[in-house]
Amino acid sequence: MAILPSGFLSQSQTAPPGEETLSKPRRTLAATGINHALHDGYTDLIYVLLPVWQAEFALSYGLLAVMRGLYSGAMAGLQIPVGRLAERIDGKILLALGTLLAALGYVLAGLSGGVMGLGLALLISGAGSSTQHPLASAAVSRAYGKAARGPLGIYNFSGDLGKAALPALTAVLLVIVSWRHALLLVALMGLVVALCLALLMPAVGKGFAHKSAVTTQGTHAGRGGFSWLLAIGILDSAVRMGFLTFLPFLLRDKGASLPTSGFALAMVFIGGAAGKFTCGWLGERVGTIRTVLLTEGGTAALILAVLALPLIPAIIVLPLLGVMLNGTSSVLYGTVPELTSPHRTERAFALFYTGTIGSGAIAPVLYGLLGDAVGPTLATAATAVTALAICPLALVLASHLPNDRRA
Repeated sequence: MAILPSGFLSQSQTAPPGEETLSKPRRTLAATGINHALHDGYTDLIYVLLPVWQAEFALSYGLLAVMRGLYSGAMAGLQIPVGRLAERIDGKILLALGTLLAALGYVLAGLSGGVMGLGLALLISGAGSSTQHPLASAAVSRAYGKAARGPLGIYNFSGDLGKAALPALTAVLLVIVSWRHALLLVALMGLVVALCLALLMPAVGKGFAHKSAVTTQGTHAGRGGFSWLLAIGILDSAVRMGFLTFLPFLLRDKGASLPTSGFALAMVFIGGAAGKFTCGWLGERVGTIRTVLLTEGGTAALILAVLALPLIPAIIVLPLLGVMLNGTSSVLYGTVPELTSPHRTERAFALFYTGTIGSGAIAPVLYGLLGDAVGPTLATAATAVTALAICPLALVLASHLPNDRRA
């Protein structure tokens, strides 16, 4: 049996200098993109399994929500500690180990014999997934330097592909095998991805700040702007999750059947995937502020259009609304490195993702309470008002961005 060298996980692959310079960013983007697809798929396949677990363990809806919350809570809560840890340990090592831990969690879930074991397994898997967002985003940012905005859009787009593919694959597997065997097969995919990260992904480096392509000029220009960027991200996530909470009820009130509502939601998600890809590209060319003003203004206008239009025209505009709803996030992610000291990139991404994921969890509850008080139509209109409230924040953010990123 071969013995691996002690620096195995952090070693770069041997290549001629010119070839390595060209291939390292692409290899980083490919590895982190595949990893992103896996982890986002791991997160959303739980929705497919909730009815199965309810039948298997006789769980109430409240306990099902707890099962879902254990995974997402561990993922969100550990991102900031993971970002700090990455300042001491190579991000590549943490990504590979995190993916391995997430896969192990699903192995344990497949072997669990009761609710306690299942909950612990989901907690472990969520903890493994906490490494993915902050560390992979920072790795892409460092690999591409000032040109990272477009690649970060591709990276975010890959997550939407995982959300669409892995839950669908799990649903097909449940028709063929038991849910326990399905989870073991899903965990095997995670083990393969962890191995690919260890073998193929270039080292990120714990001391990469000294070699970062992000200039100190851009860092000084962005001083003080991260708080405004985080506020925009939190409100943007609240708008997205709040609107999606009410959309099925709005469609039902317009006369949509369940299959029609499912199709309409799919149109939003398809548009959202396209938005993450296209708006990252757009932000690279027209600047952060113009893109945010366009997407948030478009979001508000299209939400109001969905409220006012009959069923068929409302469904027609949903893909474009999906582009606007999800498009802002890619632009914001791409701006994080510009407002952060190079050696704190992982920590900044961890804080940003924690804020946006936490907002996405809390906002539906708050908008739901508003909906109980004033009805779904006015509560949905409130999400449009929230989107418009982002615009003045974006104008404040403009003064903290480098000149070539301003509107």
